[in-house]
Order: sequence, then C-alpha cells, then structure tokens
Amino acid sequence: KHNSTVLFEGVTSSGKTEVYSHLINRFLKKGYQILFLMPEISLTIQMVSRLKKIFGKYLSVYHSKFSNEERFEVWNNVLKNKENARIVVGVRSSIFLPFQNLKLVIVDEEHDSSFKQENPAPRYNARDSAIKLSKIHNAKLILGSATPSLESKFNALNKKYGYVKLTEKYGLSTSPEIKCIDLKIYYRANKMKGLFTPDLYDAIQQKLLLGQQILLFQNRRGYAPIIECVTCGYIPKCCNCDVSLTFHQYNNSLKCHYCGFSEKNQKKCLKCTSSKIDMKGYGTQQIEEQIKSFFPKARVDRMDWDTTRGKYSVDKILEKFENSQIDVLIGTQMITKGLDFKNIGLVGVINADNILFFPNFRANEKAFQILTQVAGRAGRSSIKGSVIIQTFSPDNNIFELIKKQNHDGFYKKEITERNQFNYPPYYRLIKIIIKSRDSNTLSIASNWLFKSLSNGFIYPIYGPFDPHISKIKNQFIKHILIKYPNTNVRNKIKKHLMRSVESFESIAKFRIVKLNVDIDPN
Repeated sequence: KHNSTVLFEGVTSSGKTEVYSHLINRFLKKGYQILFLMPEISLTIQMVSRLKKIFGKYLSVYHSKFSNEERFEVWNNVLKNKENARIVVGVRSSIFLPFQNLKLVIVDEEHDSSFKQENPAPRYNARDSAIKLSKIHNAKLILGSATPSLESKFNALNKKYGYVKLTEKYGLSTSPEIKCIDLKIYYRANKMKGLFTPDLYDAIQQKLLLGQQILLFQNRRGYAPIIECVTCGYIPKCCNCDVSLTFHQYNNSLKCHYCGFSEKNQKKCLKCTSSKIDMKGYGTQQIEEQIKSFFPKARVDRMDWDTTRGKYSVDKILEKFENSQIDVLIGTQMITKGLDFKNIGLVGVINADNILFFPNFRANEKAFQILTQVAGRAGRSSIKGSVIIQTFSPDNNIFELIKKQNHDGFYKKEITERNQFNYPPYYRLIKIIIKSRDSNTLSIASNWLFKSLSNGFIYPIYGPFDPHISKIKNQFIKHILIKYPNTNVRNKIKKHLMRSVESFESIAKFRIVKLNVDIDPN
C-alpha cells in the first residue's frame, strides 16, 4: 500500500506466479490495464498459457516474433482500452504501448540482462523505464526475481523500494541437491566420457531409467567454438569481425555469431593445406550428438538460437517437453529461466567456467543468477531433483553460495567489492562507443574525445580502450568509460557530455566516425 515500487524476491518455485495472478485479478476487477513484462519470448509462452487459463479473453501478447500487422492490432486495442488488451504480456518493447488506464506493472525476472536494449538506439533498460512508466500512470510496480539484481536489492534494503521476500518453496517442491564436480580430476585420470564426468553420465543414465526428464545447459551454441590447424595453428576468423568462426555441424559451415557471415567448412587448412584439424571447445550441437550416441534410446532435442528462429519453434519444443515427448533437452540460457516442468529430475551444467570468467564487473553476479536459475528448474514437484555443475574451479566460493541458495551472502560479498572499486549501485557508468571503418581516424577521434571529456572533469574517465571484441561488421571499435557517483550530479554530467559530443560532431574529419552513448551499460 505504501510503496509504489516493490521488490518481490522469492526462491525458485516459491509461487511467485500465483501471487502475480491474484494481484492481476484484483486490478482487473477494477477495470484497469496491467502490463506483465518478461525478458524473453521463450518465457512468455509458458506464462501466457498459464495466464490464459485464468484470464482468457482479457489477455494480449506482444513480442518481436509477431508480424507488424499483429503488433499494430495489439497497439490499437491498448490505445482504445479494449477488453482483450486489459492484460498485456510482452517483452521490453511493450513499455511503449499507448496505455490509457495502466495501474499495475509486473517485471518478472527483473535482474535479466535481456531487458537492456543494446542496439540500435534507444539503449534503454525496460526495467528502469517501467519505473518511470509506472510513475507517469501513478501505477503500482512489482519487480520479481529469485535472484534480484544488486541495484534493486540495494534500493530495497535502503527503503527506496518496498521489499517482500518468500523464502520457502510452494507445496510439494523440494530444494534440489546441488553438486559441483571438478573436471580437472577426471581429465587428468582420463575418465571423462566425452564431455561428461562419470557423475553426470551416471546421473543421466539413472534418471532416464526412472522416466524423469533432464535439462543440460551449455552457454554456447554451435558444435565447436574454434577450429584449429594442428600443423600451423591457423584458426579461421570472420572477415568482418575480430572473432573466430564457430563450427556448425548440421550444415558443415563456419559461422560468425556477430555479423552472420558464413562459409563452408573445408576439410583442409586454408593456410598450409594440412588435413589435421582440431576442434577446441564445444557448443550445444556437440553435446546433443554425444548424448544421442551414449543414450541411443533417449529422445533428445536442442533449444538455442539456431533451433528457435521460426515463429512457433519455441512453443513446439516446450510443448513436446511438457508432454514428455523429450527425455533430454539441451540448451543455452533460454532454458535457464522461468520454465516450470514437473518431471525434471536432473539439471546438468556442462561447464560453468565460461560464464564465471568473463571480463565484466557483473560476471560474478550473472554467473550466480544463471546457475541459481538453472538449478531452480529441478525439484519443482515431489520429485527430488538433483543438479550437477561441472567446473575446473570448484573452490570458487560462488559455488558454495549457490549450493546453499544464499542470495543474501552473495549480495554482501559482492556489494562490498562494488563499493571498493566504484561500481553500481554506488557509482553509475556511461559507456561511449566509437566506431569507424578507418582504424587510424578512430584512434585520433577517440583520443580527441577523451581529452575533451577530461577537460575540467573531476570524476574518473577511462580509455580509450579496445573492447573484448574490437571489430564487428568491418567497424573498428573503441570505448571510453565514465564513472560518477550515484547522487544528484547527473544533469551536470549530461551537460558536460553533450558539450563534448557536439564539439566532436562539428569536426569534419570525424564525420566518418559513429558515436553512441550507452547509459548504465550491461
């Protein structure tokens, strides 16, 4: 009652959806409009089918897989406050619908990075925009998550938001048993079965015999991230981007996951013509192939960006899984969030290290969230689920916190480091992205802008530096990062930044340089 914005933290399968349904019903009876925001299309499908059972004719769905005509129809229905658009379930762009009588906004999985629009502009965060939207409409806002973002939890603990917490699972759900397995031991002893430790292999076998379903998570699609010539060390790279090409076995191609460039995979090295080609790393396709060869009777499917491009392809896979027509589902982050299936007996993480070790200040937070969320897919009914996480660094204390599902412990540890090194929520960030096809001009331009920004500026500025990937779609990239305290200095910073950007854009030789400003980058 007293807070217009409330953080609703509830452990996985604590019944958050049930609470949402009661709230929606209450506002619906008063004739109000309700916006239910979700980070991904794959999540909306299951949530929509649940809400449709309860609210039927009042519900509309809005996301990017719809045609322009379908989206316009929803837009028009919302504008005219029609009965069938009282509840809108949609992804981040739904916040721009022309609501007439909006009084409740629910942001589910509020921590999710998919709420942030990266490209093209406007680079907004739908969660933060929803806060502004709810203020405009004088509406109530619920931010829901099992693993809330540090910023939201910080605001809740500092009484900026209301705070409600569910600590117990709903009904017959039980917490899964979580085990971390050291990959080093089994690789050294030569006891790996393909990509699986004996623990995970045996667990898969056991769950299949019990007729239970299995989720296997690997945060990388394709067959093998890198193909390398053993003779000369040549690695095929994208001609447009500064990345190696990923091998996709189903059509024997090498693909760039940044610009879409694709070429046929040659059996020989393009540099020295040697036929000794080695595959390094592994993606979802390779896991799928190995599961099929180890467990030929199992019905296996894969859910990643390659298998879900069609309009209804996500629906079809999830429907098959719900109807127990799939025994083992292998997927990327798509399978970690919000999916609620009663018969999952095992969740396996093939390698947790590629989400844990990433050059980003949020790497620990994202790893904790993803692994907690994926673990939460098991044990959602009376079945005692188990989770097996394979890693080369089992001593990392993040795993101990995940095993105990200790979000408070993780928050305390992480927030101390954020304060120490001037990161959000104590400081805010502005990332300036500078791009050009001419690397020399880019270098001159980015140095000029850095000097201009530094002139008379008291807050830390870093750069210009090369990002993790310094060339995409034939554009070279430089970044400049500004940190400033999360106090009322924002307008002063904005004026200073706009002055430098306007001066930069008035210089003729910099016209071939593109400049983007990203506030609060992911």
